[in-house]
Amino acid sequence: MKECEEFTPYVSAGMVPLRPRVAAWSIRGARRHQRADMTIMILRGPHPAGNAFNGELLRSLQQLAREAGRIVEVCTCAGLRDFITGLRLARSQAPEFVLLDPGDIAQEAQAHPEAGLHDALDELTSPYIEVHDGSDSALEAGPCQRGAPLATIIINGDLSTSYRIALGIALRQLGTLKC
Repeated sequence: MKECEEFTPYVSAGMVPLRPRVAAWSIRGARRHQRADMTIMILRGPHPAGNAFNGELLRSLQQLAREAGRIVEVCTCAGLRDFITGLRLARSQAPEFVLLDPGDIAQEAQAHPEAGLHDALDELTSPYIEVHDGSDSALEAGPCQRGAPLATIIINGDLSTSYRIALGIALRQLGTLKC
């Protein structure tokens, strides 16, 4: 699994792989890349140890996406601030679809509405699906939220199934998954 510092999203106009840590990402000096319209970004918040997102699950998701002609990129964020920065980066990078897994930041976001999570979600231009392993980790809608998720997938205690369902929905929405 890639950490934020290894995440290689693509800028919609410049199509650039970026390497710095999520809180310090910069678009300056970036080279062009051709695949922004084929990327599905997974943005993951912090999870307790032993979380079900592992290399096997990532390989499975990447294989499913590859068979549909897409690329899955993962960014793991350390906390609410990194997650919000990741959302803003997703807006500037314009991936084709975003899977949001806030993990343990839901409670932090409720305690700190001034942090800007709902603003960052409203600014996200790509369609997104929330992925959760429990109903207690679901994000609450903002007071004037405009950009609601396409779907919210919660399979209590089974994050890997939540991811597989969310990716299936994303690929179907993109017209690449045959039913």
